[in-house]
Amino acid sequence: MSIRHNYKKLKIFTGTANPKLAQDIARYLGTTVGRSEVKRFRDGEINIRIGETVRGADVFVVQPTSAPTDTHLVELLIMIDAFKRASAKEIAAVIPYYGYARQDRKTQPRDPISAKLVANLLTAAGADRVLTMDLHAGQIQGFFDIPVDNLRAMPILANYFLEKQLEDVVVVSPDVGGVSRAREFANRLDCGLAIVDKRRPEPNMAEAVNVIGDIEGRTAIIVDDIIDTAGSMVEAVRVLIDRGAKEVYACCSHPVLSPPATERLAASPVKEVVVTNSIPLSPEKQLDKIKVLSVAPLFGEAIRRIFEELPVSKLFD
Repeated sequence: MSIRHNYKKLKIFTGTANPKLAQDIARYLGTTVGRSEVKRFRDGEINIRIGETVRGADVFVVQPTSAPTDTHLVELLIMIDAFKRASAKEIAAVIPYYGYARQDRKTQPRDPISAKLVANLLTAAGADRVLTMDLHAGQIQGFFDIPVDNLRAMPILANYFLEKQLEDVVVVSPDVGGVSRAREFANRLDCGLAIVDKRRPEPNMAEAVNVIGDIEGRTAIIVDDIIDTAGSMVEAVRVLIDRGAKEVYACCSHPVLSPPATERLAASPVKEVVVTNSIPLSPEKQLDKIKVLSVAPLFGEAIRRIFEELPVSKLFD
């Protein structure tokens, strides 16, 4: 099913990465997800079949490139190629979680810049624009020569905590790099800001060294964009409790939750971990202390505005 507006047609499609989110987005828009099949040949190659015409349509393909990242990325590239060859008018890659975003610059000799490579692949496949959320590094938008809309989950997360009406709150950045994000979150909650000073001796390993700011006897909310192995998050929770925080909440946009993240969070004194459904949580990752908020209305409204040629900037307020 498609939506028509001024002789334009809008169609929503999805790969296998997060079909539930695609269905929720389509429901918000008053339509259904387009017919497509993702199968495999005997040798493991991905086989995509689009089950309806897309000629002249504005196609939005919902596919976060979460784990298994390579599989979901190749699915997305092949789907974009299929739509391009089927004469779709415009193709938008809707990537709620943009994989490889942490490799956005060279930190050592001979390092790749994988975030740029993925941008090149998406453009070469035929994407006309990208719609994503909370890129790990904002400058990745500059890797594209096509329009990129980088939505933010912060208003959704902040409103959740405002509705909880917590008392004596302080927002905490888990590292120096996330200070601007935490400061904006603190402004939305009209509260103070603290920073965990940490060092990272190697990837996926962090050691909290100090806390800058007043947290004693207060309710701390740690704000980050990604929780991967949860090492940094759990270490930050530990040091906040040790320094006198009354209780600690955590929130992030993208629950990557690579092993042993769920075990670490389950054993941690963190009271609640608030995430979005940009990445679907498998049953073994669905802890009682993890609260999932939907970003379907955010993406649905962004898609509607792009399709109707209205400003998307309203969604950043």
